[in-house]
Amino acid sequence: MKKIHSAFVTSIDEARLSERRVLRSALAPRRVLVTGGAGFLGSHLCERLLSQGREVLCLDNLLTGRLSNIEHLTSDPKFTFVRQDVASPVAAEVDEIYNLACPASPRHYQADPIQTMKTNVLGALNLLELARQRGIKIFQASTSEVYGDPHVHPQPESYWGNVNPFGPRSCYDEGKRCAETLFFDFHAKHDVEIKIARIFNTYGPRMRPDDGRVVSNFIVQALQNEDITIYGDGSQTRSFCFVDDLIDGFLKLMASGRSLASPVNLGNPVEFTVLELAEQIIDLTGSRSKIVLHPLPVDDPRQRRPDISLAARELDWAPKVSLSDGLKQTIRYFDGLLTQQAHEHAETA
Repeated sequence: MKKIHSAFVTSIDEARLSERRVLRSALAPRRVLVTGGAGFLGSHLCERLLSQGREVLCLDNLLTGRLSNIEHLTSDPKFTFVRQDVASPVAAEVDEIYNLACPASPRHYQADPIQTMKTNVLGALNLLELARQRGIKIFQASTSEVYGDPHVHPQPESYWGNVNPFGPRSCYDEGKRCAETLFFDFHAKHDVEIKIARIFNTYGPRMRPDDGRVVSNFIVQALQNEDITIYGDGSQTRSFCFVDDLIDGFLKLMASGRSLASPVNLGNPVEFTVLELAEQIIDLTGSRSKIVLHPLPVDDPRQRRPDISLAARELDWAPKVSLSDGLKQTIRYFDGLLTQQAHEHAETA
């Protein structure tokens, strides 16, 4: 009798989840959970969702996120901030989930690799369980780092990657790969509707000046007329996507149908060498900085460029902002930030 009763209860639960999905599919999501919402990408996503009339629950432990990124949103009655770590169970009455929680720059995710892995794996488990219980759609911010130092160029979603499982970047690379696995397992076992974006180098206002990423490093150094440090000989390539374009991709991916359960590359396919980036930033800032070379870090990829054919075909998405235009906006942001910091330092001196 116990087995019959258990099966009966399970069938009722599944029927209720199915009913919820049907009801939600007919309505725009009202309340959206954004984890990592006080971070660089998360704050832009919260802002965009609010502009669409959504209610936003922003969850962040402020390890790398900053309250200053979301201060301008706190006066909106549809915005709520909660300080919490996604490695702990999350309970929330929401209709949709965007999981952006995790330090994304090597400097920050390598500072506590065990915590980084917990954020990726336990965070994914906790949020997937919430999505399963509520019968709602969930988005995972994955990364181009799942491709490691690629042997295939450009990188399509079908490429399995070339990743060191126990190097200094593994806590992030393998953590994101594990999170993707969990997402697909919940999709297969519990029919959770999943969306996975593999994000390539993104830049724009609200990047941290101390995150150690190439765009922020070069701009801050150029604005202060300091030497611009290039790791390696500068011939390694990257593709740079402006944040507004990326958020467009997030929203289009989340709005796509259930049939699109594959990871989707989101990034700019136009490729630049790191040296070309440095030279362009020096030119745009009118800096007196000189370029100096340092040894290449362990496991730093030589090439990184997305194949965005899937996003173009299924989402009608492609980046629109040129590197030059995006850099100008980012330079203005950092110039204002550095000026503000200089004033604050002078006042306290």
